[in-house]
Amino acid sequence: MPLVLPVVWSDDCLLHEPGGEVWIGLPDPGVEGPERVQTIRKTLVEAGATVVQAQPHDDENLLSVHDQGLVSYLRDAWSLWEQAGYPQDPGQNRVVPYLFPHPGLLGEQEVSLPTAMSARAGMYAFDTMSPIGPGTWTAARAAVDVALTAADLVADGTRVAYACTRPPGHHVTRGAFGGSCYLNSSAVAAERLRGHGFSTVAIVDIDAHQGNGAQSIFWNRDDVLTGSVHVDPRAGWFPHFLGFETENRETNRNVPLEPGTGDTGWVAAVAELAEWARDADALVVALGVDAAENDETSPLRVTAEGFRDGGRSLGGLGLPTVVVQEGGYDLDALGGLVLAALEGIEEGMPRRA
Repeated sequence: MPLVLPVVWSDDCLLHEPGGEVWIGLPDPGVEGPERVQTIRKTLVEAGATVVQAQPHDDENLLSVHDQGLVSYLRDAWSLWEQAGYPQDPGQNRVVPYLFPHPGLLGEQEVSLPTAMSARAGMYAFDTMSPIGPGTWTAARAAVDVALTAADLVADGTRVAYACTRPPGHHVTRGAFGGSCYLNSSAVAAERLRGHGFSTVAIVDIDAHQGNGAQSIFWNRDDVLTGSVHVDPRAGWFPHFLGFETENRETNRNVPLEPGTGDTGWVAAVAELAEWARDADALVVALGVDAAENDETSPLRVTAEGFRDGGRSLGGLGLPTVVVQEGGYDLDALGGLVLAALEGIEEGMPRRA
């Protein structure tokens, strides 16, 4: 059967070229490049999906989940970096922070905006793995428009819409970015659905790494539920400081998994989150497929059939559903894994009367 759901797309999402990353002080080639979504799109089109162009949306949608300071910084960071001359001296052609306003540094003092752009680069970032280049803002902003367009389609009656987008966003909090993420497209989509009249929206994050951004953004709200299944951060995996069962509450659920967990344990965890989200009025699936067995960015071992089965659990809720692409870095398998998850969601959807 051909894939029925619309695939929302923007060419601008290809413009972010991180140029690698800095990990434990060393340059690393990184894995989050534009070829990821190109591979996914090609696979989905071959499976019969219809591509829908993203529509522009006002920045008020960003500001519903992000602070103005973060949005303004991301918009201007590259031009300010260029003006400061850092691409020529010392020769750093990406915005990379070296200093962060840690509470241990500030004590009880309020943070002040640094004069030097080299220091300002650490105000809104929480790691060194998310460089900003000349196309980063345009791509991240387009990623949000892709997710918002998918949310609009669902609000207009489409049962499931898929946002084929990057850079990913699920690690971004209200006021800080990191984890190769810049704007939280999944969170913005959830807030857009709320604006369309859905009383309670559930975000179910199945990326291999905990969706700390949505957890943080919606922590004090009961109209957006946040759930995440991910590799246990106690085993040494990002985001390290968050993603534990001790954070669980009525509106937030973490299901951490041991390294090596395969289809059986992972599918059961997704089904658990689906059941937890059953009473919501709409669903956002933060679709990372980096839990795959050959994806080097996590120690989980999920197969395409596992992703299909997990998708069936989520589709089985029968909720209006927006699927937003997050992680997934095994380029040889990436398109097929996303296709399996989306086919599972469609297969799980109750038949219309």
